[in-house]
Amino acid sequence: MTATLTDTTTRPSTLADWRAAAAALTIDGRPFIDGHRVDARSGQTHAKTNPATGEVISQLHLADGSDVDAAVASARAAFDAGDWSRASVTHRREVLLRLADLIEARSDEFALLDTLDMGKPIGESSTIDAPGAAALFRFYGEAIEKLSDEIPVTPTGSTALVTREPLGVIGVIVPWNYPLEIATWKIAPALAAGNALVVKPPVEASHSILLLAELAVEAGVPAGILHVVPGRGSVVGEALGRHMDVDMLGFTGSTQVAKQLQVYAGESNMKRLALEAGGKSANFIFADTEDLGAAAEKAAFGIFYNQGEVCSATSRIFVERDVYEEFLDLFAAAADSYQPGDPLDPATAIGSLVSEKHADEVWDCIEQARADGTIVKGGNRPEINGMKTFVDPTIVTDLPADHRLHEHEVFGPVALVTPFDSEEEAIAKANETPYGLAAALWTGSMSRAHRVSSRLTAGTVSVNTVDALGFTTPFGGFKQSGFGRDLSVHALENYTDLKTTWLQWE
Repeated sequence: MTATLTDTTTRPSTLADWRAAAAALTIDGRPFIDGHRVDARSGQTHAKTNPATGEVISQLHLADGSDVDAAVASARAAFDAGDWSRASVTHRREVLLRLADLIEARSDEFALLDTLDMGKPIGESSTIDAPGAAALFRFYGEAIEKLSDEIPVTPTGSTALVTREPLGVIGVIVPWNYPLEIATWKIAPALAAGNALVVKPPVEASHSILLLAELAVEAGVPAGILHVVPGRGSVVGEALGRHMDVDMLGFTGSTQVAKQLQVYAGESNMKRLALEAGGKSANFIFADTEDLGAAAEKAAFGIFYNQGEVCSATSRIFVERDVYEEFLDLFAAAADSYQPGDPLDPATAIGSLVSEKHADEVWDCIEQARADGTIVKGGNRPEINGMKTFVDPTIVTDLPADHRLHEHEVFGPVALVTPFDSEEEAIAKANETPYGLAAALWTGSMSRAHRVSSRLTAGTVSVNTVDALGFTTPFGGFKQSGFGRDLSVHALENYTDLKTTWLQWE
């Protein structure tokens, strides 16, 4: 088991504290199958490094198809046994609440694992991601006791019951940008509904999800209900996608992979899919915005938070021409609050990108922008801790309308700022990408807010803020951003289906 922090009486609060806490961790990179850690059957391991320092933090075992087969077989047996799938909702609620307590008790450890794995600032992982995971298990634990089945109208002498039933064995594939948080978005509702799960965490950031599986068993989830099999997407992801005994697959990641999973599902058992894929979200600043300074600060948050490694990041910023220059100055000043630094420093606002390879890809996009447009802020790649995984917040203007960066998901701290002249032009610009995940608009007119948001093709439209979400509101997209919804009680629809029981009694 991953070691707990050595001192639980005082929370880390400084860079030195967090470094000491990180040094105290012993990180286990083995899969979690059938209720305990096991060696990967392949015998292959991967030296997992901290992208902010290059230090090896674990030997991550790389599962293969045989590990997936073992996990799915165990999950099927555990589901069929009924100790979880047919348990009362009250029992499942109590277990999920205990799990939330255990996550909360080791919140700093979860935060460290995500920060060491993928480079996000500890100030975010410790105050938002880890506490949020605990809170979400509480949300779904409480929610399942408050749902109702249906008794629809039927002819005299009959009664029909319409109930929501768990699907069975759920495969889950999650990305590296919010390892614990997005995994929880899927694991919590799927468990609450009574399913068994096999989770493929990202190779780049597996450790927090492995720890979560251990704590689930400690909380009372039966062994065999939750499995975690780290490995390459081309191996473990494909094995889950093609597996004939996986009933449903929940995914967050790129549109390209989401399309491939549709092929796997069609070529195997027609498993159900819930796919949250790519995005290229627009943020519109109208001239009647009441506080341009607030709009600029939120725009910086919307693209630079989490190093810009956010699927719903508002990376395309369109500004009405009358306030374009004023907004651009305010936005450039707001970017100063997002300078890269050591992820273990609580003062750091941008950590490292997940890998040097990904940093190279983001840098290539910046160089394209430099050649074809204007860099008005940033455009640098500082070395920190001797690593080239850091990128300054970058603001780009003057790109041609047909430039690929208007559609390409950079997944880094790169904002494109473009003027517009009319409401119709703004709506057309927002909808011209293949994605439909999120959008934002700033205006002092309530009628414009309703009028424009109703015409934007996006799963979430944030008005006078950016990237708004909460436990009670569904999150997902249209077009090539996928289908199905995370968060809210609607997420339970991904992992259940309706059963009609018709009773003819006269």
